[in-house]
Amino acid sequence: MKIGLLVCDHIQKGFAGYPELFGNLLPEHELVKYHVCDGQFPKSASEHEAWIITGSKYSVYDNIDWIDRLKDFVRSIAKADKYCIGVCFGHQMLGEAMGGKVLKSPMGWCVGVHQFEIVQSTDWMIPECSKVNLLMSCQDQIHVLPPNSKVIASAHKCPVGIIQIGDKMLGIQGHPEFSAEYVKFLMESRINRIDESIIKEGLESLKLPKHSDIVGEWINAFLCQQQF
Repeated sequence: MKIGLLVCDHIQKGFAGYPELFGNLLPEHELVKYHVCDGQFPKSASEHEAWIITGSKYSVYDNIDWIDRLKDFVRSIAKADKYCIGVCFGHQMLGEAMGGKVLKSPMGWCVGVHQFEIVQSTDWMIPECSKVNLLMSCQDQIHVLPPNSKVIASAHKCPVGIIQIGDKMLGIQGHPEFSAEYVKFLMESRINRIDESIIKEGLESLKLPKHSDIVGEWINAFLCQQQF
């Protein structure tokens, strides 16, 4: 499947960029990148059968032109009945654009490895499992769900961890595409913005197993779910 990759930020130099990261996570698909954060938007939501929205240092409620344009584009994806996967900022973008509400979490930054409990399993979640560990780096979260959505996975510090909106939109607050090395770099680069105890706990959590490969399989199955 050819997937449009809506890139919402630039990865720090010295690390793989979003096209390579998602290419490694979803090797079965061909990715076509659009740097929407630089104003490069597709002509139409019908250009591809599926879309991925990446993470970003920005917030979905920031008053920035490309963010407003992206909200409109998400709604056009839904109207065109195409698949859409949102990760971190992309997850929040799906929630906000489709009628939910995103705010800063009252529990502060969520960093390192966090365990998510599967609260509602679906046919495309193959392989089946009851819990997954995902890398995290966020302070914003979905606080009000959009209409026609359901929570699939939840964690103590991230109640809306994975959501499905309708039949063709999937949001994941964690980062299955990131490496532990990059999340470590992000924590250390934000030492003046994140409480020291949260960073210490986050760095220690990087020793835990991670299930990015399982979530990658789920994304692939979600995109091909017409077979279920």
